[in-house]
Amino acid sequence: MYEYCDSHSDMKTDSSIEAIFAAEQRIRVARPLFTCGVSAGFPSPAEDHIDRNLDLNELLIQHPVATFFVRVAGDSMTEAGIAHGDILVVDRSLEAASGKIVIAVVNGELTVKRLMRTRTSCRLLAANSNYPPVEITEDTDFSVWGVVTSVIHQF
Repeated sequence: MYEYCDSHSDMKTDSSIEAIFAAEQRIRVARPLFTCGVSAGFPSPAEDHIDRNLDLNELLIQHPVATFFVRVAGDSMTEAGIAHGDILVVDRSLEAASGKIVIAVVNGELTVKRLMRTRTSCRLLAANSNYPPVEITEDTDFSVWGVVTSVIHQF
């Protein structure tokens, strides 16, 4: 795994992470899961279509011991559907493969970006054209904390 990363001081950057929360599964959060799709047109009765109860912990957390949550600060990932204030579900047990959105530490600051690796380079890419890529070099402290598996977005 890469242990270094370079960010250019003249480029716009952001810390991207406002808060970190541990994942706890002591309480089930089960709600009805309907088998039918939701119509955007005329409503229909849905009680006959309840499949089972769905536990939100079961849906969002595959590896409880390795999972944590972070609250996003900033707008660098808006084109990936991640907005300021969203909660990200992060799994430390997953491989930080190329193309995955990751929580990384770059020069002591937490950030959320898409990891892109080739045979000769490694970069962190924002999903907002106002933010340039962060090129990986030997001069910068870099580590990946985990892979983002879900985003919780409230209206």
